[in-house]
Amino acid sequence: MATPAYLNALRAFEATARHGSFSAAATELNVTAAAVGQQVRNLEAWLGIALFVRAGRGAGQLELTVNAQRALPDIQAAFERLAVGVARLKEASAHTGINVTVSPAFAAKWLVPRLERFQRAYPALDVQLDTDARSLDFTVERLDIGVRYGSGQWAGLASEKLMSESLFPVCAPDFPLLRHGRLDASALMQCTLIHDLSMSNDPGYPSWRAWLDRVGYTQVRADHGLRINNSAAVLQAAVERQGLALARSVMVQDDLNAGRLIRPLLEGEVEWPLQQAYYIVYRPERGDLSNVRVFRDWLMAEAGVFVSIP
Repeated sequence: MATPAYLNALRAFEATARHGSFSAAATELNVTAAAVGQQVRNLEAWLGIALFVRAGRGAGQLELTVNAQRALPDIQAAFERLAVGVARLKEASAHTGINVTVSPAFAAKWLVPRLERFQRAYPALDVQLDTDARSLDFTVERLDIGVRYGSGQWAGLASEKLMSESLFPVCAPDFPLLRHGRLDASALMQCTLIHDLSMSNDPGYPSWRAWLDRVGYTQVRADHGLRINNSAAVLQAAVERQGLALARSVMVQDDLNAGRLIRPLLEGEVEWPLQQAYYIVYRPERGDLSNVRVFRDWLMAEAGVFVSIP
């Protein structure tokens, strides 16, 4: 088998192994399912072994054979090394790019407002921003770097802490229940509470009920209000005077600086430090690529973290 065909067949095998079907692999590779199937059959004929078995009678789902399962991690690692090698060749180009993944809320409230400064500083480095709410596979999606919120541990990724975060109430400066910037207990009992559901899958993330109990407002009900599953939309609702929001300090920073939101004075109010934080993440083997280093150092500088730039 000629080398290009050999690599194409391995690529078809790897994509089919990940997706479990020829049709899904074909969509990723932008070819027909028949072409993917033929590539896999060619590879099986060349090797003299079967690589897949049908999951059930008439089923379209494919399962790896034992031999294929053992070989797959090495093949995937080899393709990743090839991708890194191509990226190094591109470093010599006068015009290159970087693929960045962040959550929609982080993009809207922190990253996008700052990207113009990056593009002024590095006009030859094009940024492709993916704001999928899911944690994407860096290899499958061909991502270079990202920012994730969590504990700092993600399989297959190196991580560097970017910013810690805390939680506190915010509202619009002309919120109707404010009196000289203050909310007393009676006003708090009348407030519409805006609940951020984007962290509802994290049992350790403080709810309005937990925050009210912590600061001594046990008499205030927290089972009512406006519920939104996006942190940026939570803050926008507060800007529109729709209620009182528990804000994440990183997300709300620009709104506070611009005066769109304020921290109302509350008796016994405390700022609740959160265990989770923002981390820069990337594949370890790509960490020394120039575009990854440049974007990583810029993120750190924007966050006010000291970095040593060679």
